[in-house]
Amino acid sequence: METMFEFLFKHRGIAFEQGDFAFGAPGSFRLWLGIAGLVAASAVATYTIARGKSTVVDRGIMASLRVGLLGLLVYCLMQPTLLISTVVPQQNFVGVLIDDSRSMDLDNEDGTQRSDFVAEAFMPGAGTLFDGLSERFVLRFFRFSDFADRIDGLGELTFDGTHTHVARALDAAREDLAGVPLAGLVMVSDGADNDDRPLTEALVPLQAAGVPVFTIGVGDEVVEPDIELGRVELPRAVLEGSTLMVDVVVTQHGFGQRSVPIVVSDETQILAEETVELGPDGEPVVARIGFELEQGGSRRIEFQIPTQAGERVAENNNRTAWVDVRGEREKILYYEGEPRFEVKFMRRAVEDDQNLQLVVLQRTAESKFLRLSVSDSTELAFGFPTTREELYRYRALVLGSVEASSFTHDQLQMIADFVSVRGGGLLFVGGHSAFAEGGWIGTPVEEVLPVILNEPQTTGPQGHFAEVRVLPTPAGLAHPAVQLDAELDAVTARWDSLPPLTVVNPITKVRPGATTLLEGTNTDGITVDRQIALAFQRYGRGTSIALTPQDTWLWQMHADVPLEDQSHESFWQQMLRWLVDGVPDAVSVATDQERVEPGEAVRLVATISDSTYLEVNDAGVIARVTSPSGMVEELPVEWTVEEDGEYVVEFRPSEMGDYEIELEATREGSILGTDQSILHVARSDDEYYSSARRTSLLQRVADETGGRFYAPENVSTLPEDISISGAGVTLTEEHDLWDMPVIFLLMLILMGSEWGFRRIRGLV
Repeated sequence: METMFEFLFKHRGIAFEQGDFAFGAPGSFRLWLGIAGLVAASAVATYTIARGKSTVVDRGIMASLRVGLLGLLVYCLMQPTLLISTVVPQQNFVGVLIDDSRSMDLDNEDGTQRSDFVAEAFMPGAGTLFDGLSERFVLRFFRFSDFADRIDGLGELTFDGTHTHVARALDAAREDLAGVPLAGLVMVSDGADNDDRPLTEALVPLQAAGVPVFTIGVGDEVVEPDIELGRVELPRAVLEGSTLMVDVVVTQHGFGQRSVPIVVSDETQILAEETVELGPDGEPVVARIGFELEQGGSRRIEFQIPTQAGERVAENNNRTAWVDVRGEREKILYYEGEPRFEVKFMRRAVEDDQNLQLVVLQRTAESKFLRLSVSDSTELAFGFPTTREELYRYRALVLGSVEASSFTHDQLQMIADFVSVRGGGLLFVGGHSAFAEGGWIGTPVEEVLPVILNEPQTTGPQGHFAEVRVLPTPAGLAHPAVQLDAELDAVTARWDSLPPLTVVNPITKVRPGATTLLEGTNTDGITVDRQIALAFQRYGRGTSIALTPQDTWLWQMHADVPLEDQSHESFWQQMLRWLVDGVPDAVSVATDQERVEPGEAVRLVATISDSTYLEVNDAGVIARVTSPSGMVEELPVEWTVEEDGEYVVEFRPSEMGDYEIELEATREGSILGTDQSILHVARSDDEYYSSARRTSLLQRVADETGGRFYAPENVSTLPEDISISGAGVTLTEEHDLWDMPVIFLLMLILMGSEWGFRRIRGLV
């Protein structure tokens, strides 16, 4: 198509895009326009006078064809010209950026490697791309992967980089060549950008400087046959014995809709195995895998699909994540306003869990309380906490059937702040004095709840009462809190086997952004206004959960439940573990990346608060970093100024393995708190994922900077295209357009059309 365009218009399309159009004939444009008008008027008048056997339509058509022909003649007489700015030979520089990452060594469909194009195109002699560029420009070569630097020749390329940072490469080349006349940049890459920096930040300065980027895309646009595992998201830290539900995305090309296994393992054992049926080519499918982490410490979890016969890229069949499995004992405060079985059976369900301490405060009479599982005689000695320091010692709070009026306004606000400021978990359990029936409408806690409270109903002597069968929603089936330790395909059946529960708090709506995990259906089969049985939402830094049934203990003691059935125990163990999951400490530290490579910069980010979880900006913070070989380095961590309570320090690990990080924060000689984290230093396989050529990214770089995108088969015109881009030191060339073949072709068409029309109409 481009060859045909050049034949008809004498020049390639890019010349018209970059050039300016002008007329070289003497006189003004209006003069020539007037002449053209007179000629056209004469032609029309001629056909108007000479009528003969012709009709009005015939004369109109012939006049239009004649006017078009005369118009082309006038256009040629005006001497149309294309003004093109071309570079002065050897007076301008061109930066050549070559992708030096590992993906450049992947094989093409024809058996060659992507890096082979670099060797062929930039080999001096034999009429290569290098020769065409070097005749016109002074060349400067750069390599880029996770960093970018100037090189003297192709011999310095290793194609072993573990990342591709396009934005940083463009910045590095632009800054290096800022002091010389720059005609443009040439980027050779497969476009597999895995930088977290927005590309726009690098393109805007190039646009402002008028530097076009000409991109050359290598590699196949579709890599097949191939199977790829998508990114796997796991929490950084969990309690021992926690069950995780992980969604794994799998994409394939060229294998058809076959079934393949996904194996989840750590260093010592297989944790789970799930079979997934692949979707059509290019369409991702999601496999949900559940597994339990019992052994404490830093665990390396690997997700793997066995390499299939003929697969072109085997490295993208694996994903690795690290989880810190902690053995701490988390304290949960359960405040119950009346004696009931729920307290007894909830305690029994978690009494063997070494990671949960359920502290119970049960009101037995006015200002009298029963305390269970307290740490010492002073804990909760005067009832529900009255200060933030006392309440914030707990990681989570469970409120049973207790009316809002039993709290002071300060305590109600403190409960709301426990979730939003402290980041704790709050669980509301149904009962006669819970939710709207307990007077919680209009309190600061109402906004925290994930459900919408309506005015209490008085449908009977004792208010609302309904028996409901509880079943998981689609979202619930994916949540570990409602799995009941059943196999994934047996969760629904397990819930179907459980007896119905009773509800005295009619709740049918959740807040925007909240998620319903369990719903209750009336046992009489009426499904109008389903009861919300379990829902949650994120609120501030924490999580709030609403559980509306009042007697989950029936799942343990009902006559239809077998003695060996552990559904009730499993439910409350997972529920309370979820309640304390991710609750922050007053002092916490984490790295901005889970895994880095030796020499790669990593930021330690610490959040520092006091015992009331108010951010502290004047703390002394020290991070002790222990390398895998045992070397200890102390790093002062400074307040960022931009965010209250946020402290940051950057360092570069040099060894492969796990770095242990211990952070301590002090203030006025007192310790505010400590925290630990782990940084994993290992080689990255990011280059093998999304391994097909990303033409869209390379096209965007070219389009937004005024350059052009090329494939290896049409790159021969690149030197000429840079020459007429208008950047750098240039001179203006004039090219006549009146003799373009397309003009003479149009003249022949117009004359032939008029003659042919006359023959058809019998006018000749």
